[in-house]
Amino acid sequence: MVDLSTNYLGIELRNPLVASASPLTQKAETAQQLVKAGVSAIVMPSLFEEQILRESLKLDQDLTRGTEQFAEALTYFPEVGQYSIGPDTYLQNLSKIKKSVSVPVIGSLNGYTDGGWVEYAQKIQAAGADALELNLYYLATDPELTANELEDKYLQLVRNIRNKVQIPLAVKLSPFFTSLPNFSKHLAECGVNGIVLFNRFYQPDFDLEELEVVPHLILSNSNEVRLPLRWIALLYGKIPVDFALTSGVHTAEDMLKALMAGAKIAMITSAFLQEGSEFATMLLEDLQKWMEEHEYTSVKQMIGSMSQKAVADPAEFERANYMKVLASY
Repeated sequence: MVDLSTNYLGIELRNPLVASASPLTQKAETAQQLVKAGVSAIVMPSLFEEQILRESLKLDQDLTRGTEQFAEALTYFPEVGQYSIGPDTYLQNLSKIKKSVSVPVIGSLNGYTDGGWVEYAQKIQAAGADALELNLYYLATDPELTANELEDKYLQLVRNIRNKVQIPLAVKLSPFFTSLPNFSKHLAECGVNGIVLFNRFYQPDFDLEELEVVPHLILSNSNEVRLPLRWIALLYGKIPVDFALTSGVHTAEDMLKALMAGAKIAMITSAFLQEGSEFATMLLEDLQKWMEEHEYTSVKQMIGSMSQKAVADPAEFERANYMKVLASY
């Protein structure tokens, strides 16, 4: 019998298929469907730093509105029980999902400054999250801001949170680092348990008729798996953390590649949005079938087997591979 179990962030999982943040992991009902179909863990959608700051400012505005006029203005205070801010709703939702499913639930924060993150990291832990995923994202537009300054800000934020929470901590990164291995090394030194590659950004578009900037959502495809695949294969065995691959996982073959590169788990969003939660069952059946046909007895046996440190020609992952592809056309 093939053993599909894996260990991610020190948490034993029944298989390497994890549902990453999406509308399906935001509600208890759809989260239950994903678990029933076979996923081994749930990642909640992110609580954004902007939500924390906006709601805090809104509450302050509501509490102080009109108080400079006369004493009766004190009645403008919102009624207790009727005022619910976004972050609190997020925590209630996390707690509800945690109670409704039998698999680990991972909370998520998105931002780049302290701006309430440390406090809400503690609250996410208290709400029952089994682990916390930090999405480090800041679009650097100031020409005076150096890469070192931004990375130092990221690392200090991670240290602050690591010092305040006891649950496992993963950091989700973008591919836009000058030296991803060096930054990953520093994250490991900060006490991070896992690194998730890569954050997938949704770029704005132009509406030429209305002359407006508009959001534009395009779901991933299997071609996108190659970028995180390459970097996980390069970093596996060099950085002492668990790796998770996200972006472009749509088939059992994509999952197998992720594991062989060195990922402990493969995270899926787009495929579930396109095919429905029951797609998880088919993916796991295909994964097990392939492993049986190729005489693999466990997932743990194949993790890292195609990483740079394990292949005969390590240069295939580096510059030589780039030259070979150009010459092959």
